[in-house]
Amino acid sequence: MATNNSIVPGFDDEKDDSLKIMLEKIPTVPNGIILYLNGYIDTYNSSFFQKRISKVVESGFINIVFNCMALNYVSSTGIGSFTAFLKMVKPKGGDIILLEIQPKVYEVFQLLGFSQFFNIKDTIEDAVNFFGNEEKTEEVSVFPKIFACPVCSKKLKATKPGRFRCSECKSILAINSQGTVSLG
Repeated sequence: MATNNSIVPGFDDEKDDSLKIMLEKIPTVPNGIILYLNGYIDTYNSSFFQKRISKVVESGFINIVFNCMALNYVSSTGIGSFTAFLKMVKPKGGDIILLEIQPKVYEVFQLLGFSQFFNIKDTIEDAVNFFGNEEKTEEVSVFPKIFACPVCSKKLKATKPGRFRCSECKSILAINSQGTVSLG
């Protein structure tokens, strides 16, 4: 089995006992890697986490699967880190998948309104299939999308997925990459 440093040179140069990260290449996904997260991500170790993942992206891995089975806590700062990684890989044609996410961790993503920004899958097969079909889903974009605000029925237009405020009733709305609208 390959070591972290053989996959990403210098990856294990810095360690943190609160968060252990194991790397594994995904041979069937171009520039694909799985990161097995064990521990927690909070304000105190998020800088360590961000530096490690930046090293992964700088090594050319842009299709990243975070296996969260052993991740037992993520603070809002940790979720901000995941958002930063998404902004890092998207312009390079990559994406991020959260895999086997624990219910209490998923709840934090939902409470902060970030669950619709991330691709969350249950199995590695689902993740690999997502990356395999990524080009096909890009071609069939639902954006720009015109829809009615679920609160006041005002006609609105979204040019991309994300969160925004209705111009009429000021409700916060979210629209995911499939065009599904929800309150925010």
